[in-house]
Amino acid sequence: MKSLKITDVRLIPLIGHTPDGGWDEKFNDPDRNLHTLVEVVTDQDVTGVGSVYTSLPLTQGAINIVKPFLIGASAIDPAATSETLHQQSFWQGRGGAITHAVSGIDIALWDILGKVTNQPISRLLGGRHRERIKPYGSMLMTEPRRMRDRLQAARAKGFRAFKIGWGPFGRVDAKTDEAIVAAARDALGPDCELMVDAGGSDGYWPHGYKWAITAARMLANYDVAWFEEALRPDDLEGYIKLTEHAPLPIASCEVFTRRQSFIEWIERRAVDYIQPDVTKVGGLTEEHRIGQYADDHSILMVPHGWNTAVGLAADLQLVAAANNARWVEYITPAPYVEDLFAEPITLDKDGMIAIPDGPGLGFKWNHDGIAKHSGGMKLVGK
Repeated sequence: MKSLKITDVRLIPLIGHTPDGGWDEKFNDPDRNLHTLVEVVTDQDVTGVGSVYTSLPLTQGAINIVKPFLIGASAIDPAATSETLHQQSFWQGRGGAITHAVSGIDIALWDILGKVTNQPISRLLGGRHRERIKPYGSMLMTEPRRMRDRLQAARAKGFRAFKIGWGPFGRVDAKTDEAIVAAARDALGPDCELMVDAGGSDGYWPHGYKWAITAARMLANYDVAWFEEALRPDDLEGYIKLTEHAPLPIASCEVFTRRQSFIEWIERRAVDYIQPDVTKVGGLTEEHRIGQYADDHSILMVPHGWNTAVGLAADLQLVAAANNARWVEYITPAPYVEDLFAEPITLDKDGMIAIPDGPGLGFKWNHDGIAKHSGGMKLVGK
């Protein structure tokens, strides 16, 4: 195979429809963006698409820093090319915006490699452990009556697993927390999986271990499948203690970047389920390595997927290639997911998604949908 070289990196901001919650309201200015699509262009007209969990100005600045090592680099050696970008950015943004930007580039490079080899990324990562996966409908918490309505609407779409998070939980009082969870369980009945995300990576999260263990015991009474981000994201010792003593699985690590950040959390078993985000952590290359290391320590990988259709497509390839995956996150409703796919994703009678086995990420994109959310910009590739 003749080597493909990178000739350009195009950035497409997604503007105006970022889901509320998880950040200060000032970020919801319609002229700002929190997600950026990345399109890598090669000298043979093959392109790949990735997604970055940060704004256009930060992504553009990061690309400018690594550009001397990017333009002219191999487009069919994603792990090697991405590692070069990591290695050459130790002094300028390592672990921050540059790592986020490399995430999008890495996803796009794997997409290119899949296209030129006519294989799904999951097979190139080492092979497919499964052909379908259970998505959990992910949504923000609200007061009990509205929470019930949101869950019933998601169930009508075919979801059989649900995660509710942030909103009032942990921010009003224990009575409010339990009322929301009780309403959710009542709306879903006993046969659906329910997960709870406290949102401990919110700014100035006020709670520590004692609040978390008390909340965990309450959640266990409602057969909650896991308790996510109960503590601040850097509270390693708190998570170790909570994971040891909580009566249900504990999940976290969605804000971390690069595989090295996860080593101690895995080795010291600070979580039961580890949650890297492919659009932040360094891309498919990094997340696959994290997932394999977690598997060696009997920790499940649940990709954090509060991002875009491109992020979801990457997650589907990751969970296909991971022995230790059982779910994939699916925001609902979410214009940056639903409007970007050329054809809607459907769930089967068991509430499962078929994992694409086409080349690369395995999906075709809705060019009009991308234009709708980017001020008229479109991909140059198909």
